[in-house]
Formats: sequence, structure tokens, C-alpha cells
Amino acid sequence: MKGSETIPAPSRSASAGEKQPVSPCFTRDEVERFHRDGYIIVRGLADDRMLARMLAVTRDGMAREIEPIEYEADLKYPGAPESKAAAGGRTIRRLKQAHARDYVFTEWMIDPPLLGRLRQIVSPSLVVPLAHHNCIMTKSPQFSSDTGWHQDIRYWSFPRPDLVSVWLALGSEREQNGCLWLIPGSHRMTFDRSRFDSELFFRADHPDNQTLIATKVKAELDPGDVLFFHCRTLHAASRNFTNEPKLSVVLTVRSADNPPRPDSRSAASPEIILPPGEVPDASNS
Repeated sequence: MKGSETIPAPSRSASAGEKQPVSPCFTRDEVERFHRDGYIIVRGLADDRMLARMLAVTRDGMAREIEPIEYEADLKYPGAPESKAAAGGRTIRRLKQAHARDYVFTEWMIDPPLLGRLRQIVSPSLVVPLAHHNCIMTKSPQFSSDTGWHQDIRYWSFPRPDLVSVWLALGSEREQNGCLWLIPGSHRMTFDRSRFDSELFFRADHPDNQTLIATKVKAELDPGDVLFFHCRTLHAASRNFTNEPKLSVVLTVRSADNPPRPDSRSAASPEIILPPGEVPDASNS
């Protein structure tokens, strides 16, 4: 792929404001593309009712600072306030424990078009670890931060690094407000430890890394679009340069036969066992 390519957004409807019907599963070509590239986007996967409820819960949680919360000042990434006492110090980075905030997040986890796709690319038997992601990402104007290149698996402890992250856009996600960038095929690559810094971010100053980063693509999303990406796919995001917050719901899914390692952070929280089912019969349509 060419560097700085945008993943195309296909036509979403036959007429303005009308969504195309969502298929129950990936096609065979889409499954192959996910395993090749380490990510795939499904347009309009979440319905409008769930989106509206999630947005209402998110705005209320931000306005009232309903814990648990991670603030930009907690991590001090580039662009973040120096402390909670500084200007913008109470800018929220994420509303944690999304699942516990409203039943709509459970509805989303068990939505049939989502479950069918996850069974295709993860396993027929699915589990959602609440220790990782399970949050609403809130990239706010002015005091948001840059997130460097990284793999989600960096702080997770599982026998197999085969989890999948599910990123649902509650609003528009563009380069200007900090959409995700991804490096195609990076989930299939092995990297020497020297190519990462002390925080396990992929070093942008390493010559070999720079060549790979040049192949990046941006995942621009509309409300209801979902980005599925492998836990080893390198990704990054800039700060939000617009006047409106960018809001996204993120969860992680594993196969039931890939439990967290005992006594690890990954095993420190309960998990949700999703309804079992057969892998959908994908077509090439």
C-alpha cells in the first residue's frame, strides 16, 4: 500500500440519509483481507438507536465526570496538560468500564452482525476481557494528546497474541480530529526489542521503523462505522485539532481457549462470555 493512504469509505446508501442494509457476516474476501492486513472497516454496523444511547451516556459521563476516568494529564502524552491543576488538567482521555455504564454496551457486544464477524476472525467461542479497553475514548479539543505507534498487546498477558480490538465511531473520525492510523500487515511481523522505547512505543526515530511507518493508512470513520484490528497491528493517533470532541467505544475480544495468564493485569477483572454460535458461512458476495 502507498504511504498515507486513506481507507476508502464506500457509498453508504442509495439516497441521502438512507443506510444500506448490514450483512450478517464478512465475505470470504473480507476475512482474507483482515488476516492479511490486520484490520478491516465495516461501514454502518451499529444502528442509530444504540449510537444515540451511547452518545447520551458518554456526554453525561463527561459532563458529570462519572468515575472511573482516565485524564489526559494522567498519561502526559505529547499535547496533554502537565497536571490536573494546569489549564485543561481535567480533560478526559477515556471513560473507563463502559460495560458497567449502561446496558446499551451489552447490547452492542451481543449484536448479531458484530458477533457473526467476530466468530469468523477470532473464534466461535468468544470472551470480552473487561481489564482491557472496555472504554469510551474521548479525544477532546485543545488539550488532547498524541498517541505514538504501538501494539495493543504490549501490556496484555495471554498465551497467544491473537485478540481483536473493536473500535466503534460515535461521530466522524478524520485526520483533523485524531483518527487512527494503522500499518498494514504489521501484525504478522516480528520486531527486535530495540525498535521499541522504554514504554513499548514503536520508535519513530529508528531508520527501519521509519520505512515501515511510511506505509501507514488512515482509518476515517463515520458514525456507526466499526474498525476491527488485530492486537499486534501497529497504530497511532494525533491530537484533536477541531472544536468538537471525537468519541469512540472500544472493546477487546479473545477466544475462550486463550485465557489471561494467572496473576497478571489481564486476569485482574471479570470477563464476559458472549453467546456461543457457529461461524457464519461467508460468501464472496
